[in-house]
Amino acid sequence: MSRIQVLDQITIDKIAAGEVIERPASIVKELTENSIDAGATAVTAEIRDGGISFIRISDNGCGIDPQEVRAAFLRHSTSKIRTVEDLTNLSSLGFRGEALSSIAAVSQVELLTKTKECTYGTAYRIEGGKEISLEEAGAPDGTTFLVRQLFYNTPARRKFLKTAMTEASHVGDLITRLALSHPEISFQFINNQQIKLHTSGSGNVGEVIYHIYGREISAHLLEISEEKNGIRISGYIGEPVISRGNRNFQTYFVNGRYIKSNLVSRAVEDAYKDFSMQHKYPFAVLYIAMDGEGVDVNVHPSKMELRFRNQQEVYQTICEAIGRTLHRGELIPEVSLPEPSKSQPKENSGQPLPSAEDKKSGTQDKTVPSKRDLDYFMKKMQERVRSYHLQNSSAEVRGKDEIFRPNEQENRIREAVNYRKNAEASGSKSENRQLNLFDDKLLARQSVPEYHLIGQVFKTYWLVEFGEQLYIIDQHAAHERVLYERTLAGMRTREYTSQNISPPIILDLPMRDAELLRTYHEHFSRIGFEIEEFGQDSFAVRAVPDNLFGIAQKDLLLEMLDRLSDELVTETNPRLVAEKIASMSCKAAVKGNMTLSADEVRSLIGELLKLDNPYHCPHGRPTIISISKRELEKKFKRIV
Repeated sequence: MSRIQVLDQITIDKIAAGEVIERPASIVKELTENSIDAGATAVTAEIRDGGISFIRISDNGCGIDPQEVRAAFLRHSTSKIRTVEDLTNLSSLGFRGEALSSIAAVSQVELLTKTKECTYGTAYRIEGGKEISLEEAGAPDGTTFLVRQLFYNTPARRKFLKTAMTEASHVGDLITRLALSHPEISFQFINNQQIKLHTSGSGNVGEVIYHIYGREISAHLLEISEEKNGIRISGYIGEPVISRGNRNFQTYFVNGRYIKSNLVSRAVEDAYKDFSMQHKYPFAVLYIAMDGEGVDVNVHPSKMELRFRNQQEVYQTICEAIGRTLHRGELIPEVSLPEPSKSQPKENSGQPLPSAEDKKSGTQDKTVPSKRDLDYFMKKMQERVRSYHLQNSSAEVRGKDEIFRPNEQENRIREAVNYRKNAEASGSKSENRQLNLFDDKLLARQSVPEYHLIGQVFKTYWLVEFGEQLYIIDQHAAHERVLYERTLAGMRTREYTSQNISPPIILDLPMRDAELLRTYHEHFSRIGFEIEEFGQDSFAVRAVPDNLFGIAQKDLLLEMLDRLSDELVTETNPRLVAEKIASMSCKAAVKGNMTLSADEVRSLIGELLKLDNPYHCPHGRPTIISISKRELEKKFKRIV
């Protein structure tokens, strides 16, 4: 066996660097967070080759005093904390004092810094943990770090880096999160001499979201601002229509620090469970502010993981805040009908055929239209306009001759242009958007005498006319929502009816499932199940809810026990246990291809009116969609 010996300092530093520096994005994170802690109002991050060969971080912060430059690169040197008590109330992003030491241990670093009080700045070079030079230099106020050749002295680490494109994407993701966490700071990200992101630093979170995610996401945001139990939740969440297939569009900050937390993710997704389909994840940019003593950020060297002292309280606060925000308005998705694809015109369609010269030179394949094509297009457009007015003239109060008077035509064109401008200005969200009908709601009690039930199509969907909208109701999804809410209400009031079954259903359960059934026995009893122990880890089901009679109750109970095995859900949210058990009632909902009478549908809509969330079934599918009158008129060419 080899003898135990103490490692030299260079080896110690390289091993320690591996805990903090995993890839170029780790360096950008540490240096950029230091810039934020230094009070910078503008930060520029520039990389080349994914940050493997070149990283430059510049800021206009307070700078580093010349006498402290060397000390800044020593392990566990920091300006953020003084004693162990300071760890319980951290407000800064970097505090361990390992960042600069770790970066310098595995790369070539140049530092140029100047404080406002100093006449000259300081230039410092350190490579592989060894000092190269320290001298005065001209510099603007603030700090600039140049980091070259990451892992140049640890080739085993370097070969595990991904491609330059992949590493650059990690840096880009990091800068976007920092820009979201500090909208009051102007961030600029440059990749291979191309500006990828530049925020203004105005302090407007919505503006930063627009710069990062674009117009479609920004058009479907709901602002959230709640405070309870000393926990403040603010930021933006997305309408259900912009849900995604992964969690990449979820960003959380706790006391200004970007974090990853299964607890926060679960709270957000559970709040959306009635609004989103399975395996779809909502958009969220949330800022969580709370007492520093309730959070432990000293969990991992990357400082992106943390622990909450009171997990259940944090979970409940986030879940309820998002739930209240989602229930503020009517969220019925409005669908648009896409224009049919236009096939290429045939030779006998009236379009001029290409000339022999065109065929010989191949100009008919070019995308730039000739003057003859433009003339032909204008002629066809004039014919279409004339034909349109002739076809619709019978609906006009004025005669055909009056329609084509020059003054009248000019007025009509002006009206059309103004209408289009107004539509584009105020209705840019029209396609695939969520309706927020605060004034005229279909699902409002006062609307009952006004809506017109047209009928059923495909034995599944019901058509309802109300105002300027055509609503389409999925009878199965709507009935699922009604039964689910009815069961939850019965659990709260203990009003339920049971149906005895003979012989009873015998469940032989493994130890874990048996314990779960004992733990949540009261919840099952509240909706009408009568279950008693029948030997060791065996149970006899003697009665079931009357609406579940005739359904495969044994499979249903086993499926529900599987759902309840999620420890995070059951420990942090007892209310969710009741909701999961109540979801069994969905099995009794009417299915598609079942004919309902008009009275039954009116009764179903009447029950929907009483619900807080009538817009989605318990599994997140929409119960109602709508098509506007204007959309239909466009398809029938009544308007252009």
